[in-house]
Amino acid sequence: MNSDVRDERQRLLRSFVVPLAFVAVIWAMKCVEELFHLDFSFLGIKPLQADGIPGIFLFHFLHGSWSHLYANTLPIIVLGACLYYFYKPIATKIWLLLMFSTGLLTWCGARGGVHIGASALIYGLAFFLMLSGFLRRNRSLVIVSFLVIFLYGSLIWGIYPKYAIENNISWEGHLAGFIMGIALAIVYRHEGPQREKPDENDDDDDFDDEDPYWDVPEPPKEDLTQPRYFRH
Repeated sequence: MNSDVRDERQRLLRSFVVPLAFVAVIWAMKCVEELFHLDFSFLGIKPLQADGIPGIFLFHFLHGSWSHLYANTLPIIVLGACLYYFYKPIATKIWLLLMFSTGLLTWCGARGGVHIGASALIYGLAFFLMLSGFLRRNRSLVIVSFLVIFLYGSLIWGIYPKYAIENNISWEGHLAGFIMGIALAIVYRHEGPQREKPDENDDDDDFDDEDPYWDVPEPPKEDLTQPRYFRH
């Protein structure tokens, strides 16, 4: 196998490590709840309450039902892998900052109750990826941005309070992810992959004077002082 292909495959596989590890943890916690008839929701975010502060760090790992967990699993894997594959130098920093900042904003500004679930992180990842490609003006990353918009652009409806409240959804957590995804895309736009520099050799307007295709020698001048001979 070609070494470049092998390296690329390893890079792709490594991009799934953190997202899959995160998914393994949230599934393990739900399984423990079911097996031992426990309810970890008390560890979620309780806005502006002291006993809700641990939820700032823990609410991403808690889910109210299996359907809630199913809905969050695939987006975490897809968006997390995109982050680690295309933004590897800053991926862990962005992941951790999104986890903490979305929890903090939800704790500070959400309505009363208990807020749980990884969707705030999903919103943060999605909107970071959507915006970052355009800010960096990198063709590959712009394609990723369009792909994320195509797959997850409908997430924007989860920020609409009326729709969210009717479906018992924490729109405040979604809004926190939306805000922080965009904010981190702007703040860290100069870190990680950047705009591709044009290849000077691809400029068709600049011809090299020494290029053999263009440096055609002039034909020798005819010596008119010598007699010319013609064959018949």
